[in-house]
This record gives sequence, C-alpha cells and structure tokens, in this order.
Amino acid sequence: MENIKIKKIPINDRPRERLMNNGPQNLSNEELLSILLNSGTKDISVKNLATHILSKVGDIKNLGNLTFHDLIAIKGIGKAKACTLLTLIELSRRMNRKIETFEKIKLISPKTVYDFYKDRIDKYQEQVYCIYLDAKKRVIKDKLIFIGTVNHSLIHPRDIFKEAYKLNASFLICVHNHPSGDVNPSEDDINTTKRLKEVGNLTGVKLIDHIIVSEKTYYSFLENGRI
Repeated sequence: MENIKIKKIPINDRPRERLMNNGPQNLSNEELLSILLNSGTKDISVKNLATHILSKVGDIKNLGNLTFHDLIAIKGIGKAKACTLLTLIELSRRMNRKIETFEKIKLISPKTVYDFYKDRIDKYQEQVYCIYLDAKKRVIKDKLIFIGTVNHSLIHPRDIFKEAYKLNASFLICVHNHPSGDVNPSEDDINTTKRLKEVGNLTGVKLIDHIIVSEKTYYSFLENGRI
C-alpha cells in the first residue's frame, strides 16, 4: 500500500478542498474518514489509515459497531482519534432516531415498547428504563433509571418507585437490555420482577410488564404469563 502523504497531493485533490468545492456527498468514504482523522502518523498517512479502518470493518455500516478499545487497538489510532470517531458514530445514531415520544403512542404493548427502544438502548451496557402511566394507562413519562456494567445491572425498587410517586403514576413498565443479545430472563431478572410486582401491589403503582430487549428481539414477562 503506497503511503501517500496529504501534503504531496495537489491542493485541489485533497479531501478538505474537495469537500469545500464539490460538497461532502461527492467524497468517498475514505476521504470523509480522512477529514475526521485529521492526520496520520510518521509511519502511515491519514489516507492509508482511513483505508485500513474501512478494510477492517468491511462495510461502512459496521463502523458503528467498533468500541473505544477496538479503535485504539488499530495502529495509528490513539485516544483522541478514537473519541472523535465515537462522537461521530453517536451523533449519527441520534440524528437517525425517529423523533417520537411515548406520549404520542396510543397503544402500549410489549411490541410497541420493543420497537421504541431497540435502536435507542445501549449495545454494550445494561440500561434500565421505566415507563410511567396514569390511571388510564396513558404514558406520563419514560426515564432512564440505571446504567450498569457490561453484564450486570442492579435495579432497586426505591429508585423506580420514587419517580412514580413524583409523577403520580398508577402503573409502570420496566425495560432493560441484555447486551449479549440473549433476552431470556436471568435469575436476577426473575427475582427483580417479583420484587417490583410486590412493591407495586403494596404502593398502588402496579407493574404491568418487565421487558428485556436486544437489537433483534424481546422478552415480555406479561406475554409469557409471568406477571
């Protein structure tokens, strides 16, 4: 692979100049990535670095699957470049989300909950959301309650029901993800659901469902007759 430095490329053919003159839509993936990376190293040009990253992911869509540790493991990518790329990935993800809130959804079912969260919930860390509903089961608010480690989260009823009291909610739905992709409930998930149901029955804020989601599927305690 020929290691061509940007400064040796004619000015009008350099990525930034091409972007300014022709618009970003006319640049290749390699050129766009070169602009983001800004510079290479003494051993590899920014152009070759961009090419190497793209060859590693295979398809530009797979760039979003790389983690911080994946990126810094690539020769020529330090912490600053990794952070720049992850920032771009997250901004792109947020811009592509549907502008939609639960307050506008008429029917709250396990499937609508899954459709709402599957692209919003983190792929690498467990996150716990609660959807709070009024006496007519209309959504008041949904809130991120907890962020856990890669393979463990701790859902405490106190945090969940404290928000329910503030909102004067009558019902709630608990949602969390399994980064592994396996949505079958763990023993902790089962025990937590039982505790939430018990506390809900005592406090008058009843648990409607506990839904475990991944990118491709979901598990509903309600649908499986476990609530």
